[in-house]
Amino acid sequence: MTSASPPGLLDAVFLDRDGVLNRELGGYVTSPEALELLPGAADAVERLTARSIPCFVFTNQAVIGRGGMSTETLLAIHDKLKREIEAAGGRLEGIYFCPHHPDAGCDCRKPLPGLLFQAARDHDLDLTRCTVIGDSPRDIAAGRAAGCRTILVLTGHTRNMADGYAGPLPDAVYPDLAAAIHTLLAT
Repeated sequence: MTSASPPGLLDAVFLDRDGVLNRELGGYVTSPEALELLPGAADAVERLTARSIPCFVFTNQAVIGRGGMSTETLLAIHDKLKREIEAAGGRLEGIYFCPHHPDAGCDCRKPLPGLLFQAARDHDLDLTRCTVIGDSPRDIAAGRAAGCRTILVLTGHTRNMADGYAGPLPDAVYPDLAAAIHTLLAT
């Protein structure tokens, strides 16, 4: 697989949340207390911040559309995420989320690229100069549909490419976010 764009050609990085930044619980993160960052995740974002590369989160949160959590609770979870990233010296430029039920037919639910398009409009980004890092085929599909380079990490939904990964192939695969960012910044 090819490597991701070198830093000089990198406008921004988009990260899925669950399974990339924080532990994948097998269900929804429904309280700030349940959010637990993965080892090295905050430091990886700090490395991007230190290189002045904007970092965004894009995440499906159907739990809201299903009635299992309020938007206010999700915002509290995201506030905790931002605080923990900031404590390590990193910064999240924005968090984009799809609150809709999977059957809602919206264009913001991954694997559709609506969240990426919205962020690009909001921040004047060239998505062909951006990288998407996710842990599932839907993250990779959204990145591909938006014209981004894609990186799959094996810390969430996908633990091993040999165990039935069924989706568009990413440009690169790494064991975790820290390894992906290390290589992304070294190329």
